[in-house]
Amino acid sequence: MAKRDGGRAKSEQSPQTPSAAATAAASSIEGGPDRSIKNKVYEAELLKLHIELVKLQNWVKAKGLRVAVIFEGRDAAGKGGTIKRFTEPLNPRGARVVALGVPTEREASQWYFQRYVEHLPAAGEIVFFDRSWYNRAGVERVMGFCTEEQYQEFLRSCPDFERMLIRSGIILIKYWFSISDDEQEKRFQARLDDPTRRWKLSPMDLYARSRWVEYSRAKDEMFKYTDTKQSPWWVVNANNKKIARLNTISHFLSLIPYEDLTPEPMELPPRQPDGGYIRPPITDQTFVPEIY
Repeated sequence: MAKRDGGRAKSEQSPQTPSAAATAAASSIEGGPDRSIKNKVYEAELLKLHIELVKLQNWVKAKGLRVAVIFEGRDAAGKGGTIKRFTEPLNPRGARVVALGVPTEREASQWYFQRYVEHLPAAGEIVFFDRSWYNRAGVERVMGFCTEEQYQEFLRSCPDFERMLIRSGIILIKYWFSISDDEQEKRFQARLDDPTRRWKLSPMDLYARSRWVEYSRAKDEMFKYTDTKQSPWWVVNANNKKIARLNTISHFLSLIPYEDLTPEPMELPPRQPDGGYIRPPITDQTFVPEIY
């Protein structure tokens, strides 16, 4: 797919701008199909990007912007881990994750986009959709959870729905995380071997492995209708999770012009004197046992 213009100017403050630091980081990434990055470089670059994310959130709040970011892609492609790295440094009062479950009977009877609309950002908010209304073009299509008529209606109405959101002032950004079948196999096996991550593999995920080609066909058809000039899909090479996280955050920062509104350094005021107040004995409190 040819690269398309996202329709938004890049800021002079954008970390996407080449720099000595970026060049040094790039030189620490090994090339080839199975690229890797040194942990020390990854952590250093992630810290820089986190600082920029905080600056961006301050700008979004100050200017009353509304930002919606969609994460879609194959199972185990690294969407959740990337979203986690996005939100780690952000104030949760202005940045939230939306990951909806199976629709209720009432929701299933509503206009399809209705249950997503209520989660769209208000002024000063950034919302990260861990999967979104594109469920209809993906899992619902492949698994037969929607009718052919419902599917075709989605393909017709989705571009209009997104254009309506953009005209209303919402900054809509869509990421598709792409991994190879071999890499997905490795990640599925790693989840099976790790009891703390086994919950990530649902029966639906396991069944979907037998529908790899159907999912590919559904994704290609979805792109044909919804990869528009006004709302393009940005494809992330996610075979290496760490590199994918850095690339996605850096790209996100490049799409929204922002300025640094970080407050100037300040001094803490002196602490109030006790004024003769005597606190109750510490032994009156119940503490968590110190096992470690």
